[in-house]
Amino acid sequence: MQLLDDGALEASPVVANNTMNRERGLSGVNSYAKELGFDPYEFLAAREGPRAWLDLCCGSGKALIHAAGRFAAEQPDVDVALVGVDLVALFLGGIRPPRLELIAASVAEWTSLRRFDVITCVHGLHYVGDKLGLLTRAASWLAPEGVFVADFDAESIRDARGRTVARKIISILRAAGWEYDARRKRVRCVGPRELEFAGVYLGADDTVGPNYTGQPAVSSAYDWSSA
Repeated sequence: MQLLDDGALEASPVVANNTMNRERGLSGVNSYAKELGFDPYEFLAAREGPRAWLDLCCGSGKALIHAAGRFAAEQPDVDVALVGVDLVALFLGGIRPPRLELIAASVAEWTSLRRFDVITCVHGLHYVGDKLGLLTRAASWLAPEGVFVADFDAESIRDARGRTVARKIISILRAAGWEYDARRKRVRCVGPRELEFAGVYLGADDTVGPNYTGQPAVSSAYDWSSA
């Protein structure tokens, strides 16, 4: 098992050329609503006061652009912020709707002082090195009663010898009040929650091949020897 640091991982063909989330829209057959089990726009539209959605590994930004257009047409007076972050700036062109910000940055380094009512990561964690670190940070960005939902394959978390530690990870998540759907490979939490995995991130392996999606993915290694 040859582990890569973040710089080498982000230059890897498995990560840099990933097209997993480029064409997924807000609703319909190939959509966030179908993948996540709820429509982020409808969730935000039903809330009161200022509201915000953060989409990590947002791909082309198609779903956010659609949501921004719907807010402009259906709730023009609502104070809403829609933020997308993706490693590659291959965002859809055209005139950007108001309230929308698309950021080209590594999710491993990007951070926020804003609190969000919805945070999503559709299949993006499959290509992130420190997956547990991103889960921990994302949960801290939630507003009270905010919802974080992401595709997450616990089998992709390994120990220093390359063995999966899925049971340990699922146990930690559930003990901290998170939900983990083992069939759908989906993780969810409501409100900001602290996570303590204790393992030290060692690096990522981009040679593990396809995961449950059928696409090449990345496993993440941690050292729990001192935990």
